[in-house]
Amino acid sequence: MAAAVTLAERGLQVTVFESAKQLGGRARGVLHEGIQLDNGQHILLGCYTETLNLIEKVGGKIDQDFLRMPLQLDLHEHFSLKAPLLPAPFHLLFALLSAKGLSLNERISAIRFMNHLKKMHFKLEADIAVIDLLALHNQGEPLVEKLWEPLCIAALNTPVNIASAQCMLNVIRDALSRSRQDSDMLLPRVDFSSLFPDRAAAYAKKHGAKIFTSCGVESILPHMNGMKIIAKNGEHHYSHVVCATSPTVAARLMRPVAELEQTAKQIDALSYQPIHTVYLQYPEDAKLPHPMLGLYKRFSQWLFDKGRISGQNGLIASVISAEGLHEDLPHEELAQKVMEEIAEEFGIKDKPLWHKVIAEKRATFACMPNLFRPGQQTPLPRFFLAGDYTKGDYPATLESAVLSGLACAKLVKT
Repeated sequence: MAAAVTLAERGLQVTVFESAKQLGGRARGVLHEGIQLDNGQHILLGCYTETLNLIEKVGGKIDQDFLRMPLQLDLHEHFSLKAPLLPAPFHLLFALLSAKGLSLNERISAIRFMNHLKKMHFKLEADIAVIDLLALHNQGEPLVEKLWEPLCIAALNTPVNIASAQCMLNVIRDALSRSRQDSDMLLPRVDFSSLFPDRAAAYAKKHGAKIFTSCGVESILPHMNGMKIIAKNGEHHYSHVVCATSPTVAARLMRPVAELEQTAKQIDALSYQPIHTVYLQYPEDAKLPHPMLGLYKRFSQWLFDKGRISGQNGLIASVISAEGLHEDLPHEELAQKVMEEIAEEFGIKDKPLWHKVIAEKRATFACMPNLFRPGQQTPLPRFFLAGDYTKGDYPATLESAVLSGLACAKLVKT
């Protein structure tokens, strides 16, 4: 949709094919028990400037659509870090110095690590695993478990022992080393379909775009001086194609095309990490201490109080990112585990009125060191790839998806 909005705004004739009933892919609204949910919890950072600009372009209002909070990490009763409203880098320095749950030596060690990263301009000579980088800089077990591992999982959705240190440093560089606002956390107050994809569709249509939902593409082939698409609704011819599907679908579409066969093989080599979201609808008076907080050494990594965020009182979302023991549990048992954790941690003894587990088994690519990610320009001059898995500085985030779409739009020459 980032590509579609940008190209339609340029006055080009744009057509969007969406195989699902609704737009948005892995960032979409889901209706359950008459309540609008998201397929997962999607947090934006203040440094996600292109995504935020695009939301505003299509009619969103950032101050109304998001609950904006200064950087904070809270592992209930075990660790707490909160950035004050001070200019950078003093906001982060104060946050680390005043962090609760770490010794003074550990806090100073974290500050030294950040200073070293800044001196090296957040650039490694060779990419390594996050855990290895932390070991090189004497970030002990408490720092890893309470600060760096939660950050890594939240940012890269990949365990620290296999996650790319360079990609992690790219996120730290943009979120923590520049302006204070860049580190702000923005929690959507509205479901994600309403936040961007639906508005983007309306904006693109206003600029002449055609959008087909429930209309998957079966094949894409070079044709004369352009491209031929065979979709559910028939055969179409276009000058350019932006393939903005999941990587597995992109590889399937490219495999029959000789020029794209090697790129398809490279995409096939990607591995993936899951995200599980457990929604629990408690009675309306049930509340957490904060809109968002983490748990320490529990199945639940992050909890979101949707009452405090979006007015959905009593609704709590538990997010479990990356691989782990939770993958082996049936959904009913996983939900029960989360209920028990909430009862033990916060004294919420009421039984939820309902619960819903949403498991995205291939939520993101595994962001590992020295990973090959295909570029937006493919060997076929009029065929481009958009998606959070394509070449870029960031892991699989909303911002990386938007950046890829904007890059594709820029590559379309008419």
